[in-house]
Amino acid sequence: MTPPTPLSLPEVETLARAAHATQTDKAGRPYTEHLQAVAHGVKTRGGDPDQIAAAWLHDAIEDNALTEDWLTEAPLTPRTKAIVLALTKHPDEPPEAYATRILATPGALLVKQSDLAHNANPTRLAALDDPTRTRLTHKYAHMRNLLGLSEEPTAEEATDTP
Repeated sequence: MTPPTPLSLPEVETLARAAHATQTDKAGRPYTEHLQAVAHGVKTRGGDPDQIAAAWLHDAIEDNALTEDWLTEAPLTPRTKAIVLALTKHPDEPPEAYATRILATPGALLVKQSDLAHNANPTRLAALDDPTRTRLTHKYAHMRNLLGLSEEPTAEEATDTP
């Protein structure tokens, strides 16, 4: 039996937008804006279609927009599925274990780099209250350090928008 043809990038985008349609980010913005920015960042960093698909789906399981069972059965490449699983944080998981899994999964680091760059976007952070902004700024810097990325995003990364 031939495996099903993987979903095209437009199909993955449509699916991700529908799955996250009712969700908002910490500043109250539609969550799909974050997904679009991460996918755009992956593409501009030279990411391939598997990585771009994973960017659209990188928070789907963690945010309960889709299930891990859905991902297992989904018509996606094994590499896209592996990247999504690598980027799915587990409850109470130490950041070090999360970073180790990302680094061990081919293609996942580029997606996480784009995710962190958009999360650290000064415009996004400015919309948050001071305690949340401070907590997240430290959290993102710590993860960048664990992943061996530069301490601060470059100017281009910090302004990633589609």
